[in-house]
Amino acid sequence: MPLTYHSYLKIEELLSLQQFRSPGEHDEMLFIVIHQAYELWFKQILHELDHISRIMEQQQDIQNAFHSTKRVLTIMKVLVHQVDILETMTPLEFLSFRDYLESASGFQSYQWRELEYKLGLKSEIHLRRFPEGSDIYLKMKERYDAPSLWHTFMVFLKYTGYNIPEEILVRPSHLSTQSSPEVQQILLNIYKNNATLARFCELMVDLDEGIQEWRYRHVKMVERTIGFKTGTGGSAGVEYLKKSLFTPLFPDLWEIRSSFSK
Repeated sequence: MPLTYHSYLKIEELLSLQQFRSPGEHDEMLFIVIHQAYELWFKQILHELDHISRIMEQQQDIQNAFHSTKRVLTIMKVLVHQVDILETMTPLEFLSFRDYLESASGFQSYQWRELEYKLGLKSEIHLRRFPEGSDIYLKMKERYDAPSLWHTFMVFLKYTGYNIPEEILVRPSHLSTQSSPEVQQILLNIYKNNATLARFCELMVDLDEGIQEWRYRHVKMVERTIGFKTGTGGSAGVEYLKKSLFTPLFPDLWEIRSSFSK
């Protein structure tokens, strides 16, 4: 049988995945489609970030990573725009099927946790939410134990000739990224003397900002929809989400801002 558009993309299987839990509340379709789209985009972002890591691990020209980084930034804009679509659903429309979600919650998105781990925000708490040894647990554990994008960048800089402190290079991969005054001095030197690396650093700042923008829009969307009620799945809802705001993924790139001079 010849390959066709719908067989290649498995359209029939894809369109069969929007299965209602409610008796047929109209707005549940939008809720399902939006969140399934989020998961597909999370998958693509992880795919691109892994590609960027491989470029650095193979000590290729860092400009080879620009394209994928810009692609991730564009995807982040799409993720933010999807909040606009979700906000066309009023609180009453969401409440018409909310109880049918039972304990299901976006809080349980393991791909989002994988993405956080990849970007250097490590927390073992999220691992414990899944049965040890399960497929999801093993996927998350691999990300948890793997070097973050920032750590890979530090190793890349070391091999490029920059004197990254040894304690940064040997720091356990399961720890979250922390700021370093020594790294900040190296970054200031890069901004002044290496335009290509400085451009990559600015793309990482764009990525950090994009993640924060999505977090903020997500918080306001939840607040707009359910106020300060407990989230589905028993999470603290808005109050929990607010705790994640304004926590930089790459703190050194932000802290050097006040040190720039002519």
